[in-house]
Amino acid sequence: MQVTLQLRASLVVLAVCLSFGAYAQDTEDKVIATIGGKPVYQSELTFAETDLDPQFSRLPADQRTAAALSALLDIKLIALQAEKAGLGKDEMFQRRLEFLKDRALHNEYFRAKVVDGLTEEAVKDRYEKEVAATPPEQEVKARHILVDSEEQAKAVIAELEAGKDFIELAKEKSTGPSGPQGGDLGYFTRGRMVPEFEEAAFALETGGYTKEPVKTQFGWHVIKVEDKRDTPPPQFAQVADQIRRVLLQEQYLALIQEARAAIDVEVTDKNLQDLLNAVNPPANQ
Repeated sequence: MQVTLQLRASLVVLAVCLSFGAYAQDTEDKVIATIGGKPVYQSELTFAETDLDPQFSRLPADQRTAAALSALLDIKLIALQAEKAGLGKDEMFQRRLEFLKDRALHNEYFRAKVVDGLTEEAVKDRYEKEVAATPPEQEVKARHILVDSEEQAKAVIAELEAGKDFIELAKEKSTGPSGPQGGDLGYFTRGRMVPEFEEAAFALETGGYTKEPVKTQFGWHVIKVEDKRDTPPPQFAQVADQIRRVLLQEQYLALIQEARAAIDVEVTDKNLQDLLNAVNPPANQ
């Protein structure tokens, strides 16, 4: 159930953030036009702008506003014609209208209860807790010389023992793509390299190189470790949006659980209930 609820929460959080993040609630919602004597409000134009096809995002701001206004006025005109034709009284239309109302109330409740109350301090506090709870992972900075045979690798090791410079040997002899850069592989953590290479690299002391060739699927390696360190945590600015989404998802899930505990829900169609149970098993299972 948790996975499915979290997926749905992600979609809801995204939809609500898009719905409410695109505009600020003005204290004065001015009338910008009238159609058939009925006012058209600035807020409706803002709604229309957020609902434009993504292709309009490439337009300059004034052209997007003009496109949104044109679409809004067209919608209002045709809606008036539809009302005159009595289409708004159709039962299925009324059910769809009720659904749209419920969805809007759902989003508004989430905004009021969660989105507006999520502070930057709460996001930073969660970041600090996650950093404190995550043990640092060791990473190494290494170079390697890749050759085609064990004999060639042993010859490279002999040259290193004789005092040859590792970087120059890598540029001269390595067949790997990092050869021109002196075999530089940068920093990497466990799980980033093939097992044989990784085991040899992490076993070396800083400044040391392998005294025996290391065989992998790519060939024969001579590896040198230049540095070891604990991986630094990501900067707050790098992960703030991700943490914010996690907090919104968690609080949305809490709202859903609270509502389910307070309000009875019964799915009268057994087949639909079975489908629901398959993706959201009841809590007592």
